[in-house]
Amino acid sequence: MTGQGHASEQAELGTVSVEIRTVNNRGFKCAPRVSDSLATLESKMEALTRSLIHRGTVHLTVSWRRVAVDSLPLVDVKALQAYLDQLAEVQADKALNPTVDLATLMTLPGVIGSVREDRRDDDQLWSFVEQVIRLAIMNLDEMRLTEGGRMGETLSSDCAIVAERLGRVREIAPRAVESYRSRLELKIQRVLEEHDQQVQTVDLLREVQIYADRVDISEEITRLDSHLQMFDDVLGGKEAELREPMGRKLDFILQEMFRETNTIGSKAADAEISSHVVEIKCAIERMRELVQNLE
Repeated sequence: MTGQGHASEQAELGTVSVEIRTVNNRGFKCAPRVSDSLATLESKMEALTRSLIHRGTVHLTVSWRRVAVDSLPLVDVKALQAYLDQLAEVQADKALNPTVDLATLMTLPGVIGSVREDRRDDDQLWSFVEQVIRLAIMNLDEMRLTEGGRMGETLSSDCAIVAERLGRVREIAPRAVESYRSRLELKIQRVLEEHDQQVQTVDLLREVQIYADRVDISEEITRLDSHLQMFDDVLGGKEAELREPMGRKLDFILQEMFRETNTIGSKAADAEISSHVVEIKCAIERMRELVQNLE
């Protein structure tokens, strides 16, 4: 599900900013972009994101700006003292009288060091970064909840269409067998009259019973109705705990619903039932497209 979240917090360690964007994807993919100073924490960031977001392509951007004093480069006093000692030895030679320029000394190799790393506590830093990432994902969820609410309404509407059409099929199914029996009797009666023959009623009933068994869709209707109820329960959160992903579960239920609908269409040789089956398939297909974007 698409969405965007942002969070920024300032503390003793500096300022951490997190921006997270998600786009639709059937699986999960995380594309983190972190500053060099946070490179060692990248795997932890991805694991945390994966535990909170279960579906979609996630673009995660994390930056850390240290406090001013920690951002300054360090002067290696020992290296500077070594240079000064060597200059003092040179000054001892009366023939040479070099002047000591501190600005020049600072440009010599090894005098200016990198940012002080010994002040960094990775555990403390990760705790701070984790807090900001969780806050950004909370802001992301608020935006996605709005979109998810609209998608849920659309799915519920399609569920109602499937239920209504399925109810019509349930009513028509018994009449389809009776209609076949009447057509069969007329055909047989016409043929028998043409050839001056008779047929036993029991034989006719046996043929009708064979047809009725072949086109019986009561089990498929019951299973489809059960899947529809299960879909509605999952969508409404009756079977899900907070933050439990439901997209894959709904996708699987829709696959089963489509399979049962196909069976109904192939077994029930009735034009009116076929028209309802087409509408059910259209509704399920619309639902499948939406469910692909649900976490």
